[in-house]
Amino acid sequence: MTDHTDASRTEAFFTLHHRLPRQSPGSDATTRRLLAAVGPLPDRPRVLDLGCGPGRAALLLAAEAGAEVTAVDLHQPFLDELREAAGARGPGGRIRTVRADMGDLTGPEFPAGSFDLVWAEGSAYCIGFATAVRDWQRLLAPGGAMMISECVWTTDTPSAGARGFWDRNGSLRTLPETTAVAVAAGCTVAEVLVQPDSDWDEYYVPLAERVRSADPTAPGMEWALAATREELAVRRDHGAEYGYAAYVLRPADPRWATRPETAADREAVRAVNTAAFPTREEADLVDALRADPDAWLPGLSYVAEAPDGSPAAYALLTRCRVGDAPALALAPVATSPAHQRQGAGQAVVRAVLDAARVRGEALVVLGHPDYYPRFGFGPASRHGIRPGFEVPDEAMMALVLDGSVPVPTGMIRYPAAFGV
Repeated sequence: MTDHTDASRTEAFFTLHHRLPRQSPGSDATTRRLLAAVGPLPDRPRVLDLGCGPGRAALLLAAEAGAEVTAVDLHQPFLDELREAAGARGPGGRIRTVRADMGDLTGPEFPAGSFDLVWAEGSAYCIGFATAVRDWQRLLAPGGAMMISECVWTTDTPSAGARGFWDRNGSLRTLPETTAVAVAAGCTVAEVLVQPDSDWDEYYVPLAERVRSADPTAPGMEWALAATREELAVRRDHGAEYGYAAYVLRPADPRWATRPETAADREAVRAVNTAAFPTREEADLVDALRADPDAWLPGLSYVAEAPDGSPAAYALLTRCRVGDAPALALAPVATSPAHQRQGAGQAVVRAVLDAARVRGEALVVLGHPDYYPRFGFGPASRHGIRPGFEVPDEAMMALVLDGSVPVPTGMIRYPAAFGV
């Protein structure tokens, strides 16, 4: 292929996409939901929107979060569209456009620790999800977060047609595999949202209309039309097999190393649980669960390490059932009194939840209304989940780990050691 051919194809591709409302699957509703999942931000938060395209997300973040947005893209016409729209809608003074490569954010516009939120809807694939998660953390101010979306398999057995297309266009991972990449890069997962089919319609319906009206005789356009028609057909025929997963990520707390429990930790784990609670019931519960092969799941008993490497905090997930479906129960969670109110408990809870996501687990339940909403837990009754004993509605909570599968409903059945 000659440089002339490459250039004409690139130009034809952008001709198809110019002035479309979006350049990837998404919606204002999804942007708002992800913004809410990020949690509280400073007044006038500093947001870096990478691969912003024509800036639909940048405009919303500036208008509704009061953000000062630095919008980055390599394609100058997209930045021009964004400046035009920002000027027309009012938040132009809060949006600054920068033509730059998201894979080389080394200029003076991108000093370390200078953004409260890094945002990348449907764009990280340009440099790879792993690279994005690893490299963009340095841009975050203390307490900052990243929202990065990535296309993933939503089935363990993709068809030959779907796999053939994606093997040629950027191999996909499953949701647990993608989570493992984020965790390996030093992040914890605050939220994962598998975007609804309607988000794809927001992108593909206008694109399909553009395909129908395009001039096939323009230089490079025959190729661009063929590639786009194939993409649309694959989504039509195999859309249930893949989707965009939007990750809200935060750097793991550097103060606390976390890891699975080892056999050498058992006495220290018992000591942590004994010291953290008024009685030995929780310590005895852990021992009883460890002895139950139907409840105990190797690798989901986690510790946060004190500076000397000994367990400072502990969190345990064991197998329970909701209706007939497998789920996880989070209990107990304990922090040694010497390390309480220093982040050790939060660190170990986030670590064990991430370990469950990497295993492909779908749901966690617990019976405690305080503390846990910060990890994404909400009333279990919202999902049609109920305990087998009397408890205030707000006290029984659930966290969906995998939004690509149906959430089980029904009564929670705990391991016998819980005595309920």
